[in-house]
Amino acid sequence: MSPGRRMQAVVMGASAGGWSAFSRILMALPGDYPLPVAMVLHVHPVQGDDYPLHMAPGRSIPVRPAQDKDPFLPGTVYFAPPDYHLLIDWDRTLSLSADPKVCYSRPSIDVLFESAASVYGPGLLGVLLTGASSDGTQGVKRINELGGLTVVQDPDTAEHPAMPRSAVTHASPWRVLGLDAITQLLLDLAQGPRPAFLDLESGASAPERSRP
Repeated sequence: MSPGRRMQAVVMGASAGGWSAFSRILMALPGDYPLPVAMVLHVHPVQGDDYPLHMAPGRSIPVRPAQDKDPFLPGTVYFAPPDYHLLIDWDRTLSLSADPKVCYSRPSIDVLFESAASVYGPGLLGVLLTGASSDGTQGVKRINELGGLTVVQDPDTAEHPAMPRSAVTHASPWRVLGLDAITQLLLDLAQGPRPAFLDLESGASAPERSRP
């Protein structure tokens, strides 16, 4: 992979404890953040689809519920609506699906991560945060397989550590970081071509732990 390869998109997932984790990250992203961001948060099926609009009051970056066939545009955070899987299609539009649950969840983090990995390959960053299930582990594996970067929240800092611990144990993420370090990485990767120290071939493939 070329050290000058630009990151093209970000996908993120969380379950229990995810509201506060996402809010903390969103507050730090500028309104002109140059990458598109898609997020899955496990919520109750009857939760209103406008719930993301109330996340991180005072944030700068626009947040909206994903709609079928929306273009996946830079500078916007798209959330999966309750009870629908969120996917990224080959034409870089969003797709919603009512297919069966994955890891007992709809929306599923695995579904988002795997679809985005197929589209963006080495240009994708996948971030898995707090949660009480194993959803996201297979998605982290798939992003790794297709050359993207994967970051998992340090289980010791997660409100619910089971989900990040599953990915750390079974999916060999590129980095294991606290929330502050994850946020800084999101900002750094958006500045331009990814520097050599981020490249998976640079010898830094072992998970690195960093806490807030």
